[in-house]
Amino acid sequence: MRDALGLAWQAGRCRLVLFAALTVLAAAVPLAVAWLTKVTLDVIAHGDATIALVVTLGTALAVCGAGAAAVPAITHYLREETGRRVSRIAQDRLFLATERFVGLARFEDPAFLDRLQLAQRHGGATPALLVAALLGIARSALVGVGFVASLAAISPWMAVLVLGSAAPMLLAELWLSRRRATMLWDIGPHERREIFFRDLLVNVRAAKEIRLFGIAGYLRRLMMDQRRAADAERRRTDRRELAVQTCTGLAGALAAGAGLLWALVGTLDGGRTIGDVSMFIAAVAGVQGSLTGLVTEVAQAHQHLRLFSHHLAVTSGHPDIPVAASPRPVPVLRRGIEFRDVWFRYSPEQDWALRGISFDIPYGGALGLVGRNGAGKSTVVKLLCRMYDPERGTIFWDGVDLRDMAPDELRRRVGVVFQDYMEYDLTVADNIGLSDLAVLGDRDRIVAAARAAGADSFAEKLPRAYDTLLSRIFLDGDDGEHGVHLSGGQWQRLALARAYLRGERDLLILDEPSSGLDAEAEHEIHTGLRAHRAGRTSVLISHRLSAVRDADLLVVLDRGQVVERGTHEALMDAGGVYARLFTLQARGYQFSEPGHRDRPSATPDMPFT
Repeated sequence: MRDALGLAWQAGRCRLVLFAALTVLAAAVPLAVAWLTKVTLDVIAHGDATIALVVTLGTALAVCGAGAAAVPAITHYLREETGRRVSRIAQDRLFLATERFVGLARFEDPAFLDRLQLAQRHGGATPALLVAALLGIARSALVGVGFVASLAAISPWMAVLVLGSAAPMLLAELWLSRRRATMLWDIGPHERREIFFRDLLVNVRAAKEIRLFGIAGYLRRLMMDQRRAADAERRRTDRRELAVQTCTGLAGALAAGAGLLWALVGTLDGGRTIGDVSMFIAAVAGVQGSLTGLVTEVAQAHQHLRLFSHHLAVTSGHPDIPVAASPRPVPVLRRGIEFRDVWFRYSPEQDWALRGISFDIPYGGALGLVGRNGAGKSTVVKLLCRMYDPERGTIFWDGVDLRDMAPDELRRRVGVVFQDYMEYDLTVADNIGLSDLAVLGDRDRIVAAARAAGADSFAEKLPRAYDTLLSRIFLDGDDGEHGVHLSGGQWQRLALARAYLRGERDLLILDEPSSGLDAEAEHEIHTGLRAHRAGRTSVLISHRLSAVRDADLLVVLDRGQVVERGTHEALMDAGGVYARLFTLQARGYQFSEPGHRDRPSATPDMPFT
């Protein structure tokens, strides 16, 4: 509660104070109307009313009516504006907290993703709703106390009866609020899967296969299955609330009816005035209404706090990768990088991705990682970038353990092209410049990086050159033009341009840098990369062994272990795993039959598996 109210206070102190003042005013208005009505009826009934007194009482009632009409509208505006401001602050805090998760483990944890979804949905709204609920509790309490005092003046035992009828209602609403908060957590996985299928059905990258395979209906049914499962949980909760609230409401209505009958019978012997009856009716209605509001607001505040706990769990969570309190400076690479008996698995339930691997990445030289799919090559890249830490063993950077360094400082020394590179729905310049925000506005450097990657040839021909939006989901500028679509090979060149923009880094990692290019473009790219990485420490990964054969050292991985190492020539002479894979791939360049030399037996780019 302290954190939620602190967000609301930060969003606007004056607005919050005014909100509270109007809440007190809103509580006073119905009580004033009830007493003014009683006095007016008694004055008229006794026959001693004067024009001046009636006008005064009527004017007071009119002012109260105007207040009753204006205050809710002003309060609604303040509540909405507070909610908007709090939501902005809470969302910023939430995603600022996700920046502290310097690795990838949290984003691969389904339970965390469920919690993050609830934090996004309810974290921003909860503080404002909680403030409204607490002020609603205060308003209901003030109204209730005033009407209870008024009711006690007429009949103390009736005041006790009405108050006693609210206790079961309060307990029932608190129980329902816990059930609803639990239900929202339970349906989180269903809602995430529904969102996944929904986004997939309108995703342009998936549209080709969805239509080719004719699976749109199947995916839609999966989406609706998740919606039905979530709706079934909501329906069970709503039915439970309906049953409980109906029972408590009927109990309250019976108590009010009995009291009204008692008050009306009392007027027959002259023990009560017409004003007393009107006051009694208003008091009973006011007490029951305030108690109902109080119970509802307490239950809602309780539910909001339970949901806000997900926001706090994310924003107050510890980093997924431990960061040293006093991290050591990342030295300029001068000796090289060493993997020493490194073991790693993505979770205790999964098999080992790396099993005690040891090798060196020589300073100023190129290391080629070779292996089948799933051998552990991409895992090595993730560990080098410190997206994860080894479970056992150590990775040294010039003799310094990577765990002793600040991850962000380490990553500033690394340039990388990931196999699953991103395609940002931004401009060409932004797609390149995001790799180094320090030079995002330096158009000359961006153009130079694009030219090195071979992207300048198509970028200059786009409608707005480097300012062209590359998107299928947004319009380009205020004129409503559609963004431009690029081919896979063109996107690959932009990913390479990002690596060239970070070209002065100590370590260059190229994970399948030419997988989307044709043979001519691949030759061009590798020729440029070979010149670019000359004298640089680099790690090369490619299924096309011709792209890594000139590396200073080749390391062959198989099932998470190093099975061979050496130069291309040494490994070919050894006749082991590398030689077999290289020979299999080389056959793709050979002709199957002497009489059919125009028909190769396999494509030159055939990857090994």
